[in-house]
Amino acid sequence: MVQSNRQTEADIKASGLAWAIGRNGIYIEPDVEYIDGYKARGEIANSAGDGKCGYTTRSELAYAYAALLTKDDLNGGTFDLNGTPITQDALAGYLNSAFGTNLSYREVTAEEFVADRSAELGDFIGPIIGGIYEGIRKGVYDRPGDYAAVTGRPHQSWDDYFTALSV
Repeated sequence: MVQSNRQTEADIKASGLAWAIGRNGIYIEPDVEYIDGYKARGEIANSAGDGKCGYTTRSELAYAYAALLTKDDLNGGTFDLNGTPITQDALAGYLNSAFGTNLSYREVTAEEFVADRSAELGDFIGPIIGGIYEGIRKGVYDRPGDYAAVTGRPHQSWDDYFTALSV
């Protein structure tokens, strides 16, 4: 998928049109939406290890893309649109504080995680999700991002985001 995205970026750059490219962080909402699954397991288990992930939210992306579309000074730039990178341990802590759970994080092998995701989501999506978490483990999504440079304000903090979800 990344190769396809990079080809699309190259095509846009070669188009002769004015352009600005946003590279989304990993959406955090699926982890929030999966809270019942995490509760049932009592843990978050994936192959990210100690890797940090520059997550984002759909609402923060909407704000950033509005800026990309309306600020001419961003033309010709490629921007990483993510919040502060966090580990899976930190994610578990945020989910615990928001939902009153006692989740922990457990690292599994990449093969185990792909098998688990494939069993639940199918043989097409399972390896894609596995690849994302392998990227997290390898540090691919551990970058500060350009959110503030694009929008003129910092990305919503994870403390604020998860406090707003608290039950």
